[in-house]
Amino acid sequence: MSGKKRASPGADVEKNPLSNVELNDEDAQKLQNIQKDIQRVELVIERQAMDKLAPVYEKRRAVVKSIEKFWPVALMNNTMISFHAQHTIDQLALSYLEDLWIVRDPKEPRCYTIEFFFKANPYFTDSVLKKEYKYVPPPAASDENPDEDGITDSMLEFSWARDVQPSATPIHWKDPENALTKLHPRVAEVDGDDDMPAEAGSFFNFFEIADDPLK
Repeated sequence: MSGKKRASPGADVEKNPLSNVELNDEDAQKLQNIQKDIQRVELVIERQAMDKLAPVYEKRRAVVKSIEKFWPVALMNNTMISFHAQHTIDQLALSYLEDLWIVRDPKEPRCYTIEFFFKANPYFTDSVLKKEYKYVPPPAASDENPDEDGITDSMLEFSWARDVQPSATPIHWKDPENALTKLHPRVAEVDGDDDMPAEAGSFFNFFEIADDPLK
């Protein structure tokens, strides 16, 4: 029997040249700077696209307004909205919806106001119900100078959770005692990590309560 010692498995395999590669601080900073440049260009393109699409959306608006109950049907085909408009009386009220429009904040187009236009109906006197997602600039934004495209560093770090404040809009109910939001109030989840309410209640809570479970 030979006295030659058997090599352990893998002993003759070359060391992985990628196992100890680390990114140094200088290279990490370079990559971060490039990523900001990419974000800046993407934001400029996004804003340009919004401007180009605006007249097209205006043309579409005129077309869909001529289609009977286009917006009520379109909304009820959305899974989240149909969940919050389960009550028949909500759907009856939504059947009077004749137009829906989005007005973007000129300073921060990623924030906007949704306008719901209603025909005369037996539920409320308002012809327009609005839900605003207001831009709340971070403190640093007041000291920034925009570049030639109007972009600032804080815009590149935009956060919906931090920089957007949803609004509440009162509805002028014709019969306050039978207001849909009173008949079907939203019930918040007592203990739970889910942002969804325990009971959605009426869809029209979307307007009268600032917090937005549809976001």
